[in-house]
Amino acid sequence: MNYYTDLILILDSTVRLAIPLILACLAGLYSERAGIIDIGLEGKLLGSAFGAAAMSAVTGSAWLGLLAGIGVALGMSAIHGIASINLKGNQTISGVALNFLAAGLTTFLGQSWFHRGGFTPQLSGDQRFGPITLPFAPELADVPVLGGLYSELISGHNILAYAAFIAVPVTAWVLFSTRFGLRLRAVGENPKALDTAGISVTRLRYQALIITAVLVGLGGTYLSIAQSAGFNNNMSAGRGYIALAALIFAKWKPWPALATCLLFGFLDALQFRLQGVQFPLIGEVPVQAIQVLPYLLTIILLAGFIGRAVAPKAAGVPYTKER
Repeated sequence: MNYYTDLILILDSTVRLAIPLILACLAGLYSERAGIIDIGLEGKLLGSAFGAAAMSAVTGSAWLGLLAGIGVALGMSAIHGIASINLKGNQTISGVALNFLAAGLTTFLGQSWFHRGGFTPQLSGDQRFGPITLPFAPELADVPVLGGLYSELISGHNILAYAAFIAVPVTAWVLFSTRFGLRLRAVGENPKALDTAGISVTRLRYQALIITAVLVGLGGTYLSIAQSAGFNNNMSAGRGYIALAALIFAKWKPWPALATCLLFGFLDALQFRLQGVQFPLIGEVPVQAIQVLPYLLTIILLAGFIGRAVAPKAAGVPYTKER
């Protein structure tokens, strides 16, 4: 039974750790399907995490923090859109610049506003999104197997976590079963054909960036006022880059993206459980070696275990309307 309890706890941690990856990965899915490479997901996660925590600390409202987190992501997406769509700049450089901007600006503003070395004040109560207990979860907790799965693994997450899982089938439906999704995929493959049909390439790409900002804003908000109790320096910790790796591994498809993010989340949860464990023959492995597991997997998967991953043909290519 102890093994079962440990497994449930690891899976529960897997879900919690995978949420920002899922949201950032879906965010990148929209932008890259529309032909916009979004290296700046890391910066958007970090910026929205700071915006959400700062607003929540000042107003005492997690919902206002959520709006602030999405607002920061929208602002950063607007910068990325102007640079890559209107000015036809290099999308990769624009995204990297956003990452540097977020890393420096969040630390500077955090120190200037709160005088805590770049940290925001600790959040509690209505300043955070708390866990939601689903119906009958306490009553079913003692039921063998299924009770533990329902009460510990399915119940007890916050509203942003449930929103992340709902976003996966919604994204699959939008992209592959709606006219908007068809046009969005077309603008990432052959924008000239879409322009010839009288559909605005610029408008569609901006619409994709808006959806991207909302999703990554949810992910950043989750990091600072749902999973954690405030903002700390560089709290995104490379999750934006891992989300991009997951997107490539999933070949720009929603359901494989979910599975890949859960895999990364599982390895992240596993490394917490393995710290301090005595292994046969080798003894205790250094913490740093265990912490590198999720990042090592990223390198291994991208190095040759995913087969051929073909990006949208127009990804990263600025479109110039023919007169």
